[in-house]
Amino acid sequence: MYQPIFAISRKMFAQFTLACALMFAFGALPARAEVQNQGAESAQILQEFNKQHQENEHAKSITDKDKQVVMFIMGVALLVLVLITGGLGLALGVYGKPVFVTHMVFAALSVTLAIAHAIVGLVWYYPF
Repeated sequence: MYQPIFAISRKMFAQFTLACALMFAFGALPARAEVQNQGAESAQILQEFNKQHQENEHAKSITDKDKQVVMFIMGVALLVLVLITGGLGLALGVYGKPVFVTHMVFAALSVTLAIAHAIVGLVWYYPF
């Protein structure tokens, strides 16, 4: 016949249920009373916090002109890296120069800057 590993008597179950009910009643009611008393005060604190947060965000924001300058510099650097990579690829493939490692380094730099350029462009200019 089936015997449970951990048997609970009816008395233990009743005591456990009573203890849970008392913990809920005495734990939840005082917390609810505190929340009702501090409703208006907490709303005022939240308003001040939001106001301060908006002022901090405005102070940290970057202007559109600065964004355009950063994107332009990144674009020029990317164009230079792509041209260098292409020139090294031609030197390697057409003229047989031993510049494979240099070509791969510039290719990796070009791809990295291209990905960074795309991410910055999406974050700054795509309307989310």
